[in-house]
Amino acid sequence: MQAKAVGVLQGLPISDPRSLQDVTIDVAQPQGRDILVEVLATSVNPIDTKQRQGQPEVTTPRILGFDAVAKVLAVGEAVTTIMTDDIVYYAGAVDRPGSNAQYQLVDERLVACAPKTWTTAESAGLPLTTLTAWEALFEKLPYTAVADANVGHSVLIINGAGGVGSMAIQLAKWAGLTVVTTTGKPETTAWVKQLGADVVLDYHQDLAPQLAAAGLDSVEHAILLHSTDLYLPIVTPLVQPLGTIVAVVTNQKPLPMDLLKPKSLNFAWEFMFTKANYQLTTMATQGIILARVAQLADAGIIVPTTKQTLTGINAANLRQAHGIVETGQMLGKVVLTEPFNA
Repeated sequence: MQAKAVGVLQGLPISDPRSLQDVTIDVAQPQGRDILVEVLATSVNPIDTKQRQGQPEVTTPRILGFDAVAKVLAVGEAVTTIMTDDIVYYAGAVDRPGSNAQYQLVDERLVACAPKTWTTAESAGLPLTTLTAWEALFEKLPYTAVADANVGHSVLIINGAGGVGSMAIQLAKWAGLTVVTTTGKPETTAWVKQLGADVVLDYHQDLAPQLAAAGLDSVEHAILLHSTDLYLPIVTPLVQPLGTIVAVVTNQKPLPMDLLKPKSLNFAWEFMFTKANYQLTTMATQGIILARVAQLADAGIIVPTTKQTLTGINAANLRQAHGIVETGQMLGKVVLTEPFNA
């Protein structure tokens, strides 16, 4: 079957109208553990912009998009957890055509039913950031993913107002953690406090004296959601011995890992596409995580992080959304909703 889509043919500045183009693609019927879905909403993440910028010139358009809410149209013969007509949400896989297409094939193990009480725009802002935040907190760091199970423990989240940070703060508070985060503007400070952050540090100023003024001399662990090159040496003195620093943003130069040795600090990368890229046996944990988070959403324990919504999924709107994300000043998430009018 054919589908409307928005494709990338080469890495170009987002100001170039050729950077994202309306195209038509072929989509196969689902086989094995794949499901075929009709995309109802999608969002744009930093990985979309980076993948677009670095795209070598190709003749077959590459379809980006790593967040979606969609209706299930058909399922492969091995699918056991999803049914036709389900409304699902997912982040998908970076090595397959993404959600910037009217129809998409997705592995059932990466999918869960979307929150029932949220709009499609609200739910579409969740998957990638939620999976990244959950894996950082509860897989890379030794925290327990149970309500109030980590009272008395602390975490520092660099860049709390962005998409991942907005989810990490909420999940950390649900799990009972004391949350320290960074912001740089009154509106972002107000946002992270609304989400539950206990201590907010101004990243324009030295973090250590601000932390001390808040009554803390250190934190147990840290998650870097902005400029690993800049923040690794800044955060290392703030983390307790034997702690772990989790980084999400790729470094641009060799990191000073020797700084971690005196405290025997651990360092871990979080990349939520690893499980799907390598077809790990833990792939299905992503569907399970999304199912648990949908329950938290429907219970009112977490709130939506979608801050901007564009109506119509097409190249022009996606170029606008990419431009917003590329400013690096995002508060929460930007989402595009149906109709799919590419």
